[in-house]
Amino acid sequence: MTTPAPGAAVVTGAAGGLGRAIAAALHADGWAVLLTDLDADAVGAAAAPLGGWSRPLDVRDEAVCAEVAAEAAGRGGLGLWVNNAGILVTGPSWGHDAATRRRVVEVNALGAMTGTLAALDVMRAQGRGHVLNVVSLAGLVAAPGETVYAASKHALLAFSLGTLADLRMAGLRDVHVSCLCPDGIWTPMLHDRLDDPGALASFTGTMLTPQRVAARAARLARHPRPVVSLPRWRGAQVRLLDTLPRLALGLTPVVRAAGRAGQRRQRRRVGPEPS
Repeated sequence: MTTPAPGAAVVTGAAGGLGRAIAAALHADGWAVLLTDLDADAVGAAAAPLGGWSRPLDVRDEAVCAEVAAEAAGRGGLGLWVNNAGILVTGPSWGHDAATRRRVVEVNALGAMTGTLAALDVMRAQGRGHVLNVVSLAGLVAAPGETVYAASKHALLAFSLGTLADLRMAGLRDVHVSCLCPDGIWTPMLHDRLDDPGALASFTGTMLTPQRVAARAARLARHPRPVVSLPRWRGAQVRLLDTLPRLALGLTPVVRAAGRAGQRRQRRRVGPEPS
C-alpha cells in the first residue's frame, strides 16, 4: 500500500515532455499535483487526467511563484516543488545574441531560483518540504555545443547545493533540496535536434524516456538526496571529465563522433514525435 504523500506537489513546465511525465508519476504515487506552465490551455489539458489542478506560470515571475506556493500550501501543506521548466539552445557561445543568452539564464537558472525561494518561504515556516531541481548532466560538465545551456545548469546546481547547506546551517533538517541530473531525454526538445550538430553532446550516452526519468524523480521525492545522476555511471563519467579539463578537451573529437552516431541511431529508432 502506498504511504500518503505529505501534502501537495508543484511541477513547473508540466504541459508536456518530462514535466508532464513527472506530474503523472507523482500523481500515481499519491501526491496532489499542481501542474504549471506558460501555456495555460496545454497545462490544463495535461492536468485533466491528473486531478485537474493547474494554473499558468512564468517561472521568472516572483509574485506568481509566491501565489502558486501559497495555493499549494492550502492543500495540506506544500510537500514538494519540482523546478522542471527549462529551455535548450545549442551552438557555440558566440553564436547567440544577448537576448537569447539572457532568456536561457533567466528561465533555467533564475527561474528555478525564484521557484525554489518561493517554495522555501512556505517550507521553512512548515519546518518540512522538498525542492527538486531538474538540472541535467549538463550541470555537471561543460557540454560542447550546449555552452550557454550548461552554464545555466551549472549555476542551478551550485545554487541548489549552497541552499541546502544554508538550510542545514539554519537548523532545518527536514527541508531538502535535491538535484536530478539525467542524460539526454527523448522529448520534443531533442526530437527537433536530430540534425543539429550543436546538440551532439545530448546524444552521446543513454537516451532516456520521460517515464524513466519521472519514475526516478518520484523516488527521489520520497527519499531526498543532494545529487542524483541518471544513469549513475554517466554521472561518474562526466564528473571525472570535469576534474580533468585537458583530457575532456582532448576528447572533443570522440564526443563529436559519439554524438553523430547517437543521432543516427535515434533516427533509426524514432516513430511518431514524442509527446
